[in-house]
Amino acid sequence: MFRRMARCTTGLVMVMIVALGGVVATAGSAQADGCYTWSRTLSQGASGADVTQLQIRVGGHPGYGAVLAADGGYGPATTAAVKRFQSAYGLAADGVAGSATFSKLYALQDDDCTPVHFTYAELNDCNSTWSGGAVSAATAKSNALRTMWKLEALRHALGDQPVTVTSGFRSRACNDAVGGASDSRHLYGDAADLGAGPHSLCTLAKQARNHGFNGILGPGYPGHGDHTHLDHRGSRFWSASSCGI
Repeated sequence: MFRRMARCTTGLVMVMIVALGGVVATAGSAQADGCYTWSRTLSQGASGADVTQLQIRVGGHPGYGAVLAADGGYGPATTAAVKRFQSAYGLAADGVAGSATFSKLYALQDDDCTPVHFTYAELNDCNSTWSGGAVSAATAKSNALRTMWKLEALRHALGDQPVTVTSGFRSRACNDAVGGASDSRHLYGDAADLGAGPHSLCTLAKQARNHGFNGILGPGYPGHGDHTHLDHRGSRFWSASSCGI
């Protein structure tokens, strides 16, 4: 789905502070963003909640077969993911998250922190409270947000054509109603089923290997002939034999 909500932005500015007869430049941000605003440049060695927020948004750029942890520590894996994000969007790929990187992220997110091409409603065809699954409602919703940022990266890599989500979070009642597995990742809010559209199911499954999904099930795997399933299970399991996976 394509959408872009209006957001108030004033751009990044350099704040000049005159003190004791000198001029001190601080890399503050005057970006008025409804979701989150970074106030410092981030690079390898940094840590904190602002790093975690960055990791969530570049989590779809970890590299083939990798998964980026949102642990608040800016290590080599985060540096590499930032470089891939920067390269994907035509920025200087130095692995440092500064004004240009943040400006692109602001442009990609709506005021509820979801990426511009996906919504919480798309990732929850069960109930609006996110309750009744295998984890708390807050955790399920947080997992869905991370999934959406990975889907945004996948969508961009495939030429920014629409990606259709056919199923996301399910409560146990919803999961039982559709015949889902008793241990389905949909119960955790970290799974998304994708339908065919501009891209075949196999194209989606193959591309997803680059965007931080441990679970990839598609054509050739029992019960997955009409969708590609992606999730964040604890270890890698990819199976889509009809796609060569």
